[in-house]
Amino acid sequence: MADDVVWPDELFADLDRTGPVPLYFQVSSRLEAAIRSGQIPAGARLENEIAIGQRLGLSRPTIRRAIQELVDKGLLVRRRGIGTQVVQGQVTRQVELTSLYEDLQSTHHEPGTRVLAHDTRPAADDVAQALGVAVGTDIVYIRRQRSTDGVPVAVLENYLPPEFSDITTEQLEGRGLYQILRGRGVTIRIANQKIGARRAHGDEGELLDIDRTGPVLTMERVAYDSSGRAIEYGHHCYRPDMYSFETTLVAK
Repeated sequence: MADDVVWPDELFADLDRTGPVPLYFQVSSRLEAAIRSGQIPAGARLENEIAIGQRLGLSRPTIRRAIQELVDKGLLVRRRGIGTQVVQGQVTRQVELTSLYEDLQSTHHEPGTRVLAHDTRPAADDVAQALGVAVGTDIVYIRRQRSTDGVPVAVLENYLPPEFSDITTEQLEGRGLYQILRGRGVTIRIANQKIGARRAHGDEGELLDIDRTGPVLTMERVAYDSSGRAIEYGHHCYRPDMYSFETTLVAK
């Protein structure tokens, strides 16, 4: 577990306790600047609100509001059993034909993967339809927990055609799925994608370190190779405080 971060004394040395700028905003602004500059690194854990308040001579409600400002911006996360932890900011993902692993790397986040399941199983109706195979055909099932800078951000479920049954767990732990497929000569050309939201269910709350039935963002995708064959079917869920989708709209 990370140690509590100790920031330089000068970070809060010039708080204006009598001026018009609220103290919570001054604290929040200084913490934000320190996080964005790397002075307080990703993964660092803040002291609890009472301890910070005592150090700065401020009330607990003031500290709580300052911290909540940064939680809302995706710079801090509250983790059960750990406390308040620094992250690199919310992951904003362009709606493009890329994998989450690649998106994290391209935005200078450190992706982590925990493989929860990796096996071959008969295709259910919805999976068979998505992949264009007969119901009951043995397909590859993969379930992973994806983290960024040590903080869980997504639970990913993917189904692949049977010829990919030789993909190893070690490969999945060290690379993104699309990277693995491209390394095998697969060219992913197009995908149908649906974005939504729902309540967490099953073990998703625990895996994402949120309330058991807290809200999650969802994405469902069927990707096709250059021949038009379905090559991957996935449905994923994401922490809404750590993740967002972004797209550009053009008027006709």
